[in-house]
Amino acid sequence: MMNTTSLSMMKEGESCRIVRLDMTGKMRSRLMDLGFISGAAAECLHISSGGDPAAYLISGTVIAIRKTDAERIVIMRNGDVPDMFINTLKRRS
Repeated sequence: MMNTTSLSMMKEGESCRIVRLDMTGKMRSRLMDLGFISGAAAECLHISSGGDPAAYLISGTVIAIRKTDAERIVIMRNGDVPDMFINTLKRRS
Protein backbone atom coordinates (compact mmCIF):
# COMPACT_ATOMS: atom_id res chain seq x y z
CA MET A 1 0.00 0.00 0.00
CA MET A 2 1.28 3.46 -0.91
CA ASN A 3 1.72 6.12 1.76
CA THR A 4 -0.04 9.10 0.15
CA THR A 5 -1.02 12.57 1.33
CA SER A 6 -2.06 15.81 -0.33
CA LEU A 7 0.19 18.43 -1.89
CA SER A 8 -1.11 20.92 0.70
CA MET A 9 0.66 18.96 3.45
CA MET A 10 4.15 19.59 2.03
CA LYS A 11 6.61 21.88 3.77
CA GLU A 12 9.01 24.25 2.06
CA GLY A 13 11.94 22.35 0.54
CA GLU A 14 10.16 18.99 0.40
CA SER A 15 9.82 17.12 -2.87
CA CYS A 16 7.34 14.52 -4.01
CA ARG A 17 5.78 12.63 -6.91
CA ILE A 18 2.26 13.29 -8.13
CA VAL A 19 -0.01 10.24 -7.76
CA ARG A 20 -3.33 11.58 -9.04
CA LEU A 21 -5.65 14.57 -9.18
CA ASP A 22 -8.88 14.12 -7.22
CA MET A 23 -10.80 16.73 -9.20
CA THR A 24 -12.65 17.14 -12.47
CA GLY A 25 -13.33 19.90 -14.94
CA LYS A 26 -11.30 22.90 -16.00
CA MET A 27 -8.97 22.94 -12.99
CA ARG A 28 -7.96 19.32 -13.61
CA SER A 29 -7.29 20.08 -17.28
CA ARG A 30 -5.26 23.20 -16.44
CA LEU A 31 -3.13 21.40 -13.88
CA MET A 32 -2.49 18.49 -16.23
CA ASP A 33 -1.47 20.94 -18.98
CA LEU A 34 1.00 22.46 -16.51
CA GLY A 35 2.59 19.06 -15.81
CA PHE A 36 0.60 17.75 -12.83
CA ILE A 37 0.43 14.20 -14.12
CA SER A 38 0.99 10.88 -12.39
CA GLY A 39 4.66 10.39 -11.64
CA ALA A 40 5.74 14.00 -12.16
CA ALA A 41 8.23 15.36 -9.66
CA ALA A 42 7.24 18.45 -7.66
CA GLU A 43 8.93 20.56 -5.00
CA CYS A 44 7.40 23.01 -2.53
CA LEU A 45 9.37 26.23 -2.93
CA HIS A 46 7.46 28.68 -0.76
CA ILE A 47 4.37 28.88 1.42
CA SER A 48 2.97 32.37 1.94
CA SER A 49 2.85 33.73 5.48
CA GLY A 50 -0.88 33.03 5.73
CA GLY A 51 -0.38 29.53 4.32
CA ASP A 52 -2.25 30.22 1.10
CA PRO A 53 -1.19 30.05 -1.70
CA ALA A 54 2.00 28.01 -1.96
CA ALA A 55 4.52 27.92 -4.81
CA TYR A 56 5.59 24.61 -6.35
CA LEU A 57 8.20 23.74 -8.97
CA ILE A 58 6.93 21.20 -11.49
CA SER A 59 8.15 20.48 -15.01
CA GLY A 60 10.54 23.43 -14.81
CA THR A 61 7.79 25.93 -13.98
CA VAL A 62 6.95 27.66 -10.71
CA ILE A 63 3.21 27.58 -10.05
CA ALA A 64 1.24 29.12 -7.16
CA ILE A 65 -1.67 26.94 -6.06
CA ARG A 66 -4.42 27.70 -3.58
CA LYS A 67 -4.63 25.38 -0.59
CA THR A 68 -8.15 24.20 -1.54
CA ASP A 69 -6.80 22.97 -4.89
CA ALA A 70 -3.58 21.54 -3.42
CA GLU A 71 -5.69 19.46 -1.01
CA ARG A 72 -7.08 17.57 -4.02
CA ILE A 73 -3.67 16.69 -5.48
CA VAL A 74 -2.54 13.31 -4.13
CA ILE A 75 1.22 12.87 -3.72
CA MET A 76 3.87 10.59 -2.28
CA ARG A 77 6.83 12.21 -0.59
CA ASN A 78 10.04 11.11 -2.31
CA GLY A 79 11.16 8.91 0.57
CA ASP A 80 7.86 7.00 0.33
CA VAL A 81 7.88 6.34 -3.44
CA PRO A 82 8.25 2.58 -4.03
CA ASP A 83 10.64 1.40 -6.76
CA MET A 84 7.75 -0.44 -8.44
CA PHE A 85 5.90 2.87 -8.93
CA ILE A 86 9.00 4.58 -10.36
CA ASN A 87 9.72 1.65 -12.72
CA THR A 88 6.12 1.74 -14.00
CA LEU A 89 6.49 5.44 -14.75
CA LYS A 90 9.77 4.91 -16.60
CA ARG A 91 8.12 2.32 -18.86
CA ARG A 92 5.39 4.84 -19.80
CA SER A 93 7.87 7.41 -21.07
